[in-house]
This record gives sequence, structure tokens and C-alpha cells, in this order.
Amino acid sequence: MKAAFLTAAAALMGSAMAHEHRHHHEHAALHRRGAEAEESCGCYTSVVTYWGAPTLVSVSPVSTPAPTTTSTSTTTLLSTSYSTVTVKASSSTPAVPLPTNSVTVFPTPGTYTIPGTTVTVSSSTVVPEATSTVLTSGTHTIGGVTTVVETSTTVVCPYATVSPVGSTFTSVIETTTYVCPSSGTYTIAPITTTVPASTVVVYPTPATVTPGTYTQPEQTVTVVETSYTYVCPFATSSTPAPAPAAPTTTAAPAPVATTSVAPSPVASTSTSAPAASSTSTSSTGCGLGQHPDYAVTYTGYTHDTGACMGAEDVLAELKNIQANGFYAIRMYSTDCNQLETVASQAIGLGLKVILGVYIDGSGVSSGNSQVSDIVSWGQSNGWNGIEFISLDNEALSDGYCSASDLASFVSSAKATIKSAGYSGQFTVTEPLNVWQSSGSTLCGVVDFASANLQAFFNGDVAAEDAGDFVASEVELLKGICNNDQVFVGESGWPTAGNSNGKAIPGASQQKAAMDAIRNSIGHIAAQFSYKNDHWKNPGDFGVEQYWGISDMLSSAQ
Repeated sequence: MKAAFLTAAAALMGSAMAHEHRHHHEHAALHRRGAEAEESCGCYTSVVTYWGAPTLVSVSPVSTPAPTTTSTSTTTLLSTSYSTVTVKASSSTPAVPLPTNSVTVFPTPGTYTIPGTTVTVSSSTVVPEATSTVLTSGTHTIGGVTTVVETSTTVVCPYATVSPVGSTFTSVIETTTYVCPSSGTYTIAPITTTVPASTVVVYPTPATVTPGTYTQPEQTVTVVETSYTYVCPFATSSTPAPAPAAPTTTAAPAPVATTSVAPSPVASTSTSAPAASSTSTSSTGCGLGQHPDYAVTYTGYTHDTGACMGAEDVLAELKNIQANGFYAIRMYSTDCNQLETVASQAIGLGLKVILGVYIDGSGVSSGNSQVSDIVSWGQSNGWNGIEFISLDNEALSDGYCSASDLASFVSSAKATIKSAGYSGQFTVTEPLNVWQSSGSTLCGVVDFASANLQAFFNGDVAAEDAGDFVASEVELLKGICNNDQVFVGESGWPTAGNSNGKAIPGASQQKAAMDAIRNSIGHIAAQFSYKNDHWKNPGDFGVEQYWGISDMLSSAQ
């Protein structure tokens, strides 16, 4: 692991039931771009100090041969409009083991097993985490810390860097103070690097590790290319100790974006294999399946009119999501400047994001501009914090396109996004019956299947049985693409509307249903949804507006 990290660092330096419910997101009229352009940084350095113990990593491989680099590139630490920071590494003994990302370089194609590991952490600290991305040939700016501020703000934040000391590279956490004179999105202390050809690079980013027990399960990886770099994060236990605030961050609207690796840079993303099962990693992936409250669906729209929310209001809701223990948020589209107001701020809080493309009634062409949005945003932030990308939400179910049209769009969008440097996974999200009828067309273009599974729309299922029902649908979904890695894009229960046989809406029923859903599939599902959507049409049984679970959650501290 350590040898692999330094090799890359050196490169830097040199439903069984027919699911007839159609969930319309009805926001075509609100697809608009944010009117505000991103401001130039305008920050300046006032203090640079060393903080935290370094992690020493040997350049020479210990047991795993490293990939060959064809040239040596130069790395400098700089930002758009403030002075270059010269970093001096501190010599030290190796740090106490911490649950940082496991990085492995596989020298040749084959099937490999990475042993599981458990680490217990007793105190909160900020560590240099391994993050990977794919760079095309040329000069790129990656890494750094992204923060979104709403007013003139002084931000003290940690950032990670790698510095050579003799034959050893030292990953260290530095802290720096920046004065941001006005609202905007700022990237602090990024890294620039030049690579001669398309390359997977690994670089350090700051991550806060809180007290608790962390596990990295055994991973089986099938590799189809030489010198393949594989990164997988630790998963925290469900009962970590209370986490004190990190000592290096001052109060600010979004003080630090702790950027981290994309969810699963698996071998399948670098091939054109027809199904994820042929080249996937483990059946659960790296983030998917490892957290009891994996994700919640979220939009940057107001609950009443469906207008675009401001960044400050979005941030307050994201903080509540984070405080309630969710690992990721699932997004649906890029309109309303959501990549900045939602995605960037979520990543800044340490949440992962499941990006989405929404195809409307005009057909698959409606997704093209959103793909462009994702490429521009992803390249600007180094593709950090993305769990995976869903290139559709119920477009087939809604009759907006054919399966073949969707498959063609997905293939094209994947190629575009991959060529821009993204190395993670892709899926499309449809009800189970659509997967059953169109799986032969869709499985070949996705890394795994994703389905919206809503137990309420089966009138034989009571709230307390929702978990068992959805779990049975998950088993069917796994068989369609012959892949145990699946994602439930939506699963929830409404609080108001008309009854559907045994399925009765209501607050107490929602709690019973959500408890059951979380217990059965919470680790692979996006709970639907964070808040009510009163701007939607009432829909089937008049329930469409009342799926919000925020009233069940504790208030953000």
C-alpha cells in the first residue's frame, strides 16, 4: 500500500411486483443555470504552520512492483491569486496507524485479494488521505481545499502535501490562514503537475479521522490492465465514539472541503466490458454497502415552490444531513447551479455525492448539457468526493426515451466524462420492472444496476413490512445484471395522501417503514427524500408531495 502511494506521488513530483409508480421530478421549467460566476480567489496567505504528525512512505516498493513512469514531472503548491507556498517536511518516526485509504498498484492483469484490516482511533486528528484521479497528458491543477463562503471570512484550514526528504516522501498536514474578502468559492493550496500520458495519479488530501473503530473489509479485485492503481477507503463502525471538532478549522459557512477519493476506481471503469460483474471489485464496492445510513436523496429546490435555493440555505440542510450520520447524498440533476451550491458544499462537509443527470420529455438530448456541467465541475475540483454517477432517473419508466436510446446516451456520456479524468462508476436508475424488461440492453453499459424501490405502491405491503418487501426486490435486482453490487436509488414512505390497501400514509407509518428499510437495505439505499416537495403534482394516491423524512431527523447542532 505505502509503496503504491509513493509511486503515484513520485509521478506527481516528477421490483418482483410490477412497479407502475412513475415518480415525475417535474422540474424542466426550472432547469436554469446559476447567474453568479465564480469569483477569483482574492485570498492571501497570512500564516503557514506545520500541524500533525507526518506519515513516512518509502519510495522503493516493498512487495508490489510499481508502475513505470516515463518522465519526471514537477509539482508546486500554488493558488490562483496568492503566493506560492514552499513546504518543508518535518522528519519524524512513522505515525500511529490511522484509517487512511488503502492504495494498491497491481502490476499485471489478474484477480487479487486485499486482506481486511481493523483500526481503532482514540482521538480526533486530521490526516493526509490518499486520493486518486485520472489525468490526461498535459499540465493539471488538482487537490487543494475547496471552501464556499457567503461573506468576507477568515478561514483557517488544513491541507495535505507531499514533500521529499532524501529517498523518502513525507505526507504531511499543513495549516494555513486565508482572508477571503467576499463571497465565493475558493480553492486553497492546490497542486499542479505535468504528466506525459493518461495516468492514474494519487495525491494527498486532508481528512478528519474521529474516534471509533474502522474496518476495511477484504476486497477481491479483478484487474484487466497493467499497473492499475486501486484505492479503497475505510468504513467507520456504526458506533464510533463522539468526535470532537478538528482543532485546525475556524468557524466559517463551509470552512473546509475535505476532498477524498472517488468511490470506486475499479478496473471495470477502464474497460468496455458489458457487465460490471465481469470486472467489478468486491460485491459491495468501497463506500456502497459499508454504512448503515448510506445516502439520502436531496435537491437544491425549495420545498414549497421548487425554486432554486441559495447556497446558505442549502448548507444548513446539508449540515443537518451530515449531523444525522448519512454518508452521501443522491442528486438528480445539475440545474440551479447545484454542482456548486449542493455538491461542492456537501463535499466540503465530508459528505460524498452521487451525481445525477435528469432526462426530461425532450429525450436523451436533454442530458447533454448536464454532462458538460459535470465535466467542467469535475475537472475544477479534481473529481473528488464523487461516489458514482447516475445518468438517468426513470426516463424509461416515464416514456421519455427508449432503452436503446438510453443505452446509447449512457455510452456516449461515460466516454465524455471518463476522457475528462473521472475514474469512478456509472449507473442508471429505473424501477425494477424496467430493469426486468430492459436489463439486456442496460446491463452492458452500466457498472451496476440502480433501482427506485417504493414499497408503498404495492397495496399488500404495510409500513412495518416495507423493509422485507424491498429487500426481496433487491435480490431480484441483483440477478438481472448478474452482479451483487446494486443500489436502491429511492426508498421511502409518505406521511400524507390516500391509502393504497394495506399501505397507509402517515407520520407514524413513515417511521415504521423507514426503520424497517434502514434495517434491511439502508447500507445500499438512498432514503427518499430529505424534505417534502409541495411543488410537485399530487400524483398516484395523492402522496407525491409528502415523502420528506427531515421531521424524523434530529436538528443540526
